[in-house]
Amino acid sequence: MNAFDPAPPSWTQSSVHAHQFSCPQCQASCLEAEQVWINRRAPVVNDKFERRWQEFYQCHCGQAWWAWSCDRPPTELSQRAPQ
Repeated sequence: MNAFDPAPPSWTQSSVHAHQFSCPQCQASCLEAEQVWINRRAPVVNDKFERRWQEFYQCHCGQAWWAWSCDRPPTELSQRAPQ
């Protein structure tokens, strides 16, 4: 499974929108997902002309969920000061 395949895998069909960036069933982080697919073919542009994508996750608990890429919480890498 390639996260950047152009065609969505079948498990994305039953995914639900997670309003928090975690599994809506067990609250597992996206880092715990067994499979990932990013819908790069259909970006959405907001009023600031920033693109966002749907990120789909197949959780270890069996729940398929998706969230917007812009809703991803910051990581320690994004919080580092530029060098």
